[in-house]
Amino acid sequence: MAIGESVIEIVKQSETIAVVGCSPTPYRDSNSVARYLIEQGYHVVPINPRYDTVLDLEAYADLPSARDSEGPIDIVNIFRASEFVRPHVEEAVEIGTRLVWMQLGVTNEEAAQLARDAGIAVVMDECLRIRHKEMKRQGKL
Repeated sequence: MAIGESVIEIVKQSETIAVVGCSPTPYRDSNSVARYLIEQGYHVVPINPRYDTVLDLEAYADLPSARDSEGPIDIVNIFRASEFVRPHVEEAVEIGTRLVWMQLGVTNEEAAQLARDAGIAVVMDECLRIRHKEMKRQGKL
């Protein structure tokens, strides 16, 4: 799937990315993608109700709590099974994020339409790290 110019602009302008389902386990994709995003200069906010901290960062149970403590969240990057995505997208709409990004293997058209109806850009079934590296290589970031 091609990533549209509007999504590239959001990624370029963003400062804060919430990683929903961020794991403290180093070999988990959510952890390595979050680490990559930190290395790229983004402020990463882990969302995982099972942990107090992930990657030495305060972890939050949900997106509204994270937004209340951390400020605006530009991108919500979701690492959850497709059937569990909708509540996170509902929270993303509530906090007014600009982009909902569902990682590789994660698709939920109903949730995506909910976000689009709220004016939020959506990417599904793509890895943010892979696409970010590609955008950098192409000189788009």
